[in-house]
Amino acid sequence: MPARRDRVRLSIEVAVYVILGWVAMSVAGWLTVSIGGYLAGITLAVFSSALFVNWLTLNIYERRPLPDVGLRLCRASGENLLLGVAGGVGAACVALLPPLAIGAAHLSRVPAEAPGVGTFWFVTICLAVGAAGEEILFRGYAFQLLMANLGAWGTILPVAAIFALMHAGNPNATYLALANTAGFGVLFGYSFLRSHDLWLPIGLHFGWNFTLPLFGLNVSGLTMKITGYEMAWSAGPLWSGGDYGPEGGILASGAMVVLAVYLWKAPIRRQPSPLLDPPAENTACEPVLPSPS
Repeated sequence: MPARRDRVRLSIEVAVYVILGWVAMSVAGWLTVSIGGYLAGITLAVFSSALFVNWLTLNIYERRPLPDVGLRLCRASGENLLLGVAGGVGAACVALLPPLAIGAAHLSRVPAEAPGVGTFWFVTICLAVGAAGEEILFRGYAFQLLMANLGAWGTILPVAAIFALMHAGNPNATYLALANTAGFGVLFGYSFLRSHDLWLPIGLHFGWNFTLPLFGLNVSGLTMKITGYEMAWSAGPLWSGGDYGPEGGILASGAMVVLAVYLWKAPIRRQPSPLLDPPAENTACEPVLPSPS
C-alpha cells in the first residue's frame, strides 16, 4: 500500500486534481463543443479531461503511467467489462420490463424519429466514451488516493454525493433523480472496490446508459434517439421518472437493489492495484481468483 498522506498533503493533492479537472474541462469543452456540437463536444471534453488530469497527477505524485489508475488491458479487464455491461443492461431491464409486462407502459413506433445506422453508432460511441470519461474522472486517481487514506466507504459515499450534485443542472432533475444518481454513484464505487479496476464501473455505466435510449427514454434528462421506438407510460412520473428518464423514478431505485446483489455475488476478477495494494514486484495483469464479497 502506498505511504499514507497526512491530511494537509492529501487535501492539496485532491484539490490539485479537482482544479486541474475543472480547468481542463472548461478549456476542452469550449473547444470541442464549438467544433463537434453539444453531445460529441461535451462527451469528448469529459473524456479527454479525465485522461489528462489522471495522467498528469499520476506522473507528478506517483511516477506511474496512466494504466495504473485501473485501466490495464488483460483478460481480467475484459471479463470485468463484460460483467459490468451485463449488469447495467440487466438493471435497466429490471426497471423497464415489468411495467411493459403489466401494461403500465407500452412501446410505440415513431417512424418520423427513426435515426439512421450512422446516428445509432454515433450515439453509442458517445455513450461509451461518456461513461468511460465520467468513471475515470470520478473513480480515478483522487478517488483511489482518498480510498487508500480514508477507507472505502469514507470515500465512496461522499464521492457519490458529489457525483449526484454534478447532475443537478441536468434538465428536469428532481430530488428523487438526484438520490438515485447518488445511489448509482455508490454502486459504481462499490464495483471499483470489488474489482480494483475501472473496467467494471465503466461497463455498468455504459450498459445502463445504452439500454435506456433503446426504449426511447431519456438518460439523466438528455434525449438521445437511437431507435424509432418510444416507451409511453400510463403510470405517473413517480414510476416513470418523467422527463428526466427512469433514473428519476422509484423503479430505478428498485433496480439498484437488484444490481447491488448482482455486484455482491458476481464472479468479479480483482486485479492488483498499484495505488491500493501494489505487488512487491512488477506483476503482469493476469486473471486472479474472484474477490471475496
